Amino acid sequence: MGAEAATGGESWADITPDAARRLVLAAVEAFAERGYHATTTRDIAGRAGMSPAALYIHYKTKEELLYQISKVGHLRALAMLSEARDAEGPASERLASAVRAFVRWHAEHHTTGRVVQYELGALSPEHYSEIVVLRRRSEEAIRAIITAGVTAGEFDVPEVNGTTLAVLSLCIDVARWFNPNGRRTPDEVGALYADLVLRMVRKAEA
Repeated sequence: MGAEAATGGESWADITPDAARRLVLAAVEAFAERGYHATTTRDIAGRAGMSPAALYIHYKTKEELLYQISKVGHLRALAMLSEARDAEGPASERLASAVRAFVRWHAEHHTTGRVVQYELGALSPEHYSEIVVLRRRSEEAIRAIITAGVTAGEFDVPEVNGTTLAVLSLCIDVARWFNPNGRRTPDEVGALYADLVLRMVRKAEA
């Protein structure tokens, strides 16, 4: 498995038993590498060192694995963005904190992030609807911070909803291009993006 998947990461700590967690880690790697539709249950089981029959003990379908991955990733995103929204301090500090955390997560967990963000269309209608609710709550957390900044006179943006989507899109796209062997660490990318976002929304000095 890749470095990210092999470590397990904080995202999968709550998945038990160990065999179920190994299958999720294998699915993350396979989906990110080959895409959901090109990945078979045999591929996933093989990466986990298990038989295809053993996979069905824990997950009835390949889609259930994708749902598990997507749900964990979206809950993690919602938690970090909500924490920033609910923190004390000016909107600029809270927005910077939200962007740093969200970008850092997508860099540190770029493999998972690609699956979470770019394979949504493969979910069943029921599971898709559930994940969309989590995504909207994450959007609402960022929107609330930006709205607070506009109200306080810290931010000057042409349209709050559009700006919210632009900020989230910037953060999410990190999972697509981040290279762990590249020049910048996840922390450095997080700091860079936080600065860029604040430059984008801050009210110009008179």
